[in-house]
Amino acid sequence: MQLLVVADPLAKFKIHKDSTYVMLREAARRGWTIWTCEAADLSVQHGIVSAHATPFTFSDTQAYGSWFTLGAAQPLALHAVDAVLMRTDPPFDQQYLYATHLFTLAERQGARVFNPGQALRDYNEKLAILRFPEFIAPTMVTQRADDIRAFLAEHGDIILKPLDGMGGTGIFRVRDDDPNIGAIIETLTANETQTIMAQRYLPAIKDGDKRVLLINGKPVDWCLARIPKAGETRGNLAAGGTGVARPLTARDREIAEALGPKLMADGLLLVGLDVIGEQVTEINVTSPTCFQEITNQSGIDVAALFIDALEAQAGPAAKVS
Repeated sequence: MQLLVVADPLAKFKIHKDSTYVMLREAARRGWTIWTCEAADLSVQHGIVSAHATPFTFSDTQAYGSWFTLGAAQPLALHAVDAVLMRTDPPFDQQYLYATHLFTLAERQGARVFNPGQALRDYNEKLAILRFPEFIAPTMVTQRADDIRAFLAEHGDIILKPLDGMGGTGIFRVRDDDPNIGAIIETLTANETQTIMAQRYLPAIKDGDKRVLLINGKPVDWCLARIPKAGETRGNLAAGGTGVARPLTARDREIAEALGPKLMADGLLLVGLDVIGEQVTEINVTSPTCFQEITNQSGIDVAALFIDALEAQAGPAAKVS
């Protein structure tokens, strides 16, 4: 089986925790031929979506920056491989958007892309929760300062976040007596020219911002609760949070089983739901993580579950026996 992985530079992978890394290891263990490229390496030539791709193998040295060996780069049509895996991290900027359009064109030419271009465009990781209002906390989307101030007056304690961030960047907790509210709103909205999200603050964050993984529409039985460090509101691991794997609660499973089939119907093979308490706060579709943390603490081989699903979606004839 042939796999093209579109990712950030391999040399920058933090292999002790990177989810793409363990996906690649599992694919290599099964004997797949793996190609890699960055989103900037995608192009259309003679009407065909191609990548300036490099064959990839694991090296004997598993040290940071030297755990892989690359062959000679060459043009590779996306439809010529069994699966294309998009693992480029946010932000979802214009270049990312262009890549999704190339994926959609490649899919029309027979490529199998996961997650597909249309789904990546449709599911902004912040805005997508609005499709499921029964599972979210009070939420507002606006760029108007007066709207945000009214929302704050109503709820007294809120979270403000940009729509294109990752890892907790740009997220503020604001109370109704905060003397910096004006400056925070001006900064996040760029003086009312950029749309942001406001959500009621959920005190359950003290118990962790849970990452619930959905693979092929079905939940992994354990999640990763990302617990904020002392004095922090954000549980993101990139913001210093501590990851603790836990079995799904009844509410976690209710949410996952309600959303999973709908997300899968839209082509989303891999999704990371962020759940605080009993509410969904984000739906991550670009490059969901936490594979290694869940595997190491629960014993569930998340990478194997994912590659099983990827293998099945790529087609029975492509399976490795």
